[in-house]
Amino acid sequence: MKQRTLAGRSVSAIGLGGMPMSIEGRPDDRSRSIATIHAALDAGITLIDTADAYHWHGDEVGHNESLIAEALASYGGSTDHVLVATKGGHERPGDGSWTLDGSAKHLREAAQASAKRLGVEQIGLYQFHRPDPEVGYEESVGALKDLLDEGLIALAGISNGTVDQIRQANDILGGRLASVQNQFSPAFRTSQGELELCAELGIAFLPWSPLGGITNAAGLGDKFAPFAEVAKERGVSPQVVCLAWELALADVVIPIPGASRPETITDSATASDLELTSDELARLNAAG
Repeated sequence: MKQRTLAGRSVSAIGLGGMPMSIEGRPDDRSRSIATIHAALDAGITLIDTADAYHWHGDEVGHNESLIAEALASYGGSTDHVLVATKGGHERPGDGSWTLDGSAKHLREAAQASAKRLGVEQIGLYQFHRPDPEVGYEESVGALKDLLDEGLIALAGISNGTVDQIRQANDILGGRLASVQNQFSPAFRTSQGELELCAELGIAFLPWSPLGGITNAAGLGDKFAPFAEVAKERGVSPQVVCLAWELALADVVIPIPGASRPETITDSATASDLELTSDELARLNAAG
């Protein structure tokens, strides 16, 4: 597995998004999710993304964090090199809706609870999940700065941020913004400007839903013919072509495809070794 750099730390070029293992439609068999995380580790994946809001029912906040902690604890090999990235500030009451709380008080309490569920004294990477219009952005990111300075988190990032918010967050954090996690895929390229800014500043850009989301990933090749065509020519899946295309956009890009089956994350992991030609990239860039 090829490596990328996240705030000076070497991580796998492809990460694992844990969300599909914990929200609606998740596997009934918990052991399948554990096997999926183990398969990711076997494939060389060292970045695992989660959030306290990745759960289904209102009484199981942090379901995915606990699942990941269980999987890491039960893995047969060393997990010292694994970076778990979690998020706070976005909540799910349990009725299918999403709410926001970007207050400093909530983020501190959420980070403390996440660390406990993950079984760590220091969270590897903690990201502010989504801006809260009721709370000043400087307060939310300021809370991350305090957590960083105090050592509860090793690295700080933001999710769903704009170009201006990236600059603001990096300024508040004293140039220590480690990552930006925004939606990006062939179907959603609105974050192109944020990706380019991250490349300019050397900040890791972690595309969420890099294959178009849970319900669209399987049909990626049907919606975007060039991805299917290149996949057929190369003897790989359209999903692998998609992830390789994203990796080629900038050295700071680290896609985090979600998975709930071992075979899907094992397939996704091979994207880091697929080198696309300039002609192929041009065809893919023009798609959509």
